[in-house]
Amino acid sequence: MTTPDHDAANARSNKRRRWVRLGAKTVHDLASITFGGALVACIVLNQMVPRDTLAEFAAARTLHAAIAQYLLVPSMAVVVLSGLLALAATRAYMGAGWAWLKALLGLGVFEATLVVVGSKEKQAAVVAAYADSAQLDTLLRSERNTLWLLVVLAAINVLLAVWRPRLGPKER
Repeated sequence: MTTPDHDAANARSNKRRRWVRLGAKTVHDLASITFGGALVACIVLNQMVPRDTLAEFAAARTLHAAIAQYLLVPSMAVVVLSGLLALAATRAYMGAGWAWLKALLGLGVFEATLVVVGSKEKQAAVVAAYADSAQLDTLLRSERNTLWLLVVLAAINVLLAVWRPRLGPKER
């Protein structure tokens, strides 16, 4: 038998848990939108980078680096952290294979974002390759391929969140 004080404490706990879930989901969604927008901006800059002069090229790459540093990487960090918080705050997600797959993919996207796109060394190498057209084309193509891979992985994460397939052992 439960007491009225126990019931009230449970109700308060459930209310807090709902607010944490709602807050984490809202932050997760907003950060995901920011991440997607930053990815698109980086893809456009990569594809349309002016090559007329080194100064124009360097300015475009500086803008690309700023988007990566101030939007892409931070928004991905917020996506991962808010997603993990939502996972922890939602009991139903704990046993959901799709939620764990989404978390693992999110961590992979974050790592790829940090290593390949957000790296200052990578940005400097692209600008340094300006004089060698073949090397520059290779670096830009590699970066573009990575950006598109990040778009695909992010889309898979969205599909997992919407579709929520049953993954793991079947219950009897």
